[in-house]
Amino acid sequence: MLRSLTCGSLLALAVASAGAGASAHAQATSQPGAPGAPRAERPAGAAGATRPTVRPVTDTTDTAGVRPPVTPRRAFLYSLAVPGAGQAALKRHFWGGAFFLAEGLSLALVYRSAEDLRLARQFRADSVPETYQVDATGQPVFGGDGRPVVATWTVSRYSAARVRARRTHYEDWIAVVVFNHLIAGADAYVAAQLWDLPARVGVRATPDGRPALVASLKFR
Repeated sequence: MLRSLTCGSLLALAVASAGAGASAHAQATSQPGAPGAPRAERPAGAAGATRPTVRPVTDTTDTAGVRPPVTPRRAFLYSLAVPGAGQAALKRHFWGGAFFLAEGLSLALVYRSAEDLRLARQFRADSVPETYQVDATGQPVFGGDGRPVVATWTVSRYSAARVRARRTHYEDWIAVVVFNHLIAGADAYVAAQLWDLPARVGVRATPDGRPALVASLKFR
């Protein structure tokens, strides 16, 4: 009887131990952070939901080589003040020298026309002696002041019409100077805007042997 009681006690103890192990395993798997536990799905829009990381796109294009040395506005102002200065800043030395040379020639002609206008105004009311009085022997007759006596006078060549013509020349050359300043500024502005558009102009022979002007543009 004692042997049967002992066997029954051991059997009951084994069943109780197995039940306790299963209960502990169930509790462990029900916890959210436990390893091996199923993850609970979060509802869409819930606080703390994982969002995709947005990274800014970095432009790796090298623009340092296509930027002009000066801005278009500054190039325009440079050439507007001194024709050729904006072209020199943009390393267009040929056209800068051309505009500067045109400026020098125009200013020289302005000075020359201004001097001609001054002389025309100064001698406009003057008259020029044409002939002098002579005696019977052909000698000039002198007046009381010791000067030869004028027989006939002629009108000065600096008439009112000539004065108007000299004034027109003077105004024309001033207009040339102003135009040179404006066209030099516009050329520098456009050159700075098209800095990244190189162009080549040359003369080539056509198939029939005649020369032709060719312009090539290269888009970057």
